[in-house]
Amino acid sequence: MSTDPTGSESFSLPKHPAFQRFWCTRIFSSLSFQMLAVAMGWHIYALTHSAFALGLVGLAQFLPMFALTLVVGHVADTFDRRRIAAICQSLESVAALLFAFGTFGGWISAPVIYVLAACVGAARAFESPAVASLLPAVVPRGQLPKATAWATSANQTAQIAGPALGGLLYGIGPGTVYLACALSFAAAAAAVWSIPLQTKPAVRAPVTLESVFSGIAFIRKEPVILGALSLDLFAVLFGGATALLPIFARDVLHAGPLGLGLLRSGTAIGALAGTIWLAHFPLRNRPGAAMFGGVIAFGLATLVFGLSNQFFVSLLALIVLGASDTISVVVRLSLVQLRTPDEMLGRVSAVNSLFIGTSNQLGEFESGVTAGWWGARPAVLVGGIATITVALLWMKLFPELRLTRSLEKEPELAPAK
Repeated sequence: MSTDPTGSESFSLPKHPAFQRFWCTRIFSSLSFQMLAVAMGWHIYALTHSAFALGLVGLAQFLPMFALTLVVGHVADTFDRRRIAAICQSLESVAALLFAFGTFGGWISAPVIYVLAACVGAARAFESPAVASLLPAVVPRGQLPKATAWATSANQTAQIAGPALGGLLYGIGPGTVYLACALSFAAAAAAVWSIPLQTKPAVRAPVTLESVFSGIAFIRKEPVILGALSLDLFAVLFGGATALLPIFARDVLHAGPLGLGLLRSGTAIGALAGTIWLAHFPLRNRPGAAMFGGVIAFGLATLVFGLSNQFFVSLLALIVLGASDTISVVVRLSLVQLRTPDEMLGRVSAVNSLFIGTSNQLGEFESGVTAGWWGARPAVLVGGIATITVALLWMKLFPELRLTRSLEKEPELAPAK
């Protein structure tokens, strides 16, 4: 098996051992996190019967990521990223074991769940940029767009299977699902530790205030990356229709709990289909234009969902929404990986992770607030219109992204003599 660094056709990505281990660590870790999220949510609600207490679980996981953003990026650029990921996944496995022991022992309580959720959030804050910045050292540079699509498919597969599997195991008993999470996190740690790298880890740099903030400074100087990150941020922020799915399933579509489950799976099914397509047919020309097209399609699908009174039309709209969002995700990740120097990739990936986490959390909050003001259907319609408006505005504000011809940084033309 050739591992030609130029990314020649002799390199078979799905069959390559290093990428297989990388894919395994992604799917095991994501699957564990999805199962754990379901278990924590059901468990805290069973203990407290409080929607506010349920929301605090997500907040407990988000706050460490927000607080540690600048630190985790520098750590990912200073130490072996495989070791960072393996340590974090091992700590997550220990946290899941404590959940299991607390459940079997009868000493689990809401404060204990919050503390353990915060520990998991802190570990994932370090894990996410380390794993994201590890991929360019695993596959040849020419294979990065395709590898990014395959890696994204691991997350989408976990988002489809994880909640269902977590709910099934929770039906047997909460301790059962926590034990399954512990084993899956441990498998992820073993897989990432065994990955052979094509490139050596970067030389450690001294920690200075300038180096800690250099990821933000780098993004500000790169209009293509800044445009891609901010476009995805505001598109998800305004287009948060999925946060209102329970209302639509019950009051608009009259679909019941089963319908809600199918609607929740719709976006993940569309996203998985999109990543499989992009893995076989990667974007090579005009990726910026493709990203804008994907965001506009995302907004249009949101509008169709908001206007629909038919279950299957709504489900199809969510599938299209998930597939179009995948274009934005793959382009954004590929631009970050291909246009960022390896010695800064961890810090830039950390900022990227913060953008994603912020947009998801604030997007749910924005959807809930606007739905409380105007109702669920107007909130979704306003969000869809806002998403399309942002895409059109960003085409004017970031022409470099719209006109970029390649995922890799294009060489500057020499001035005419």
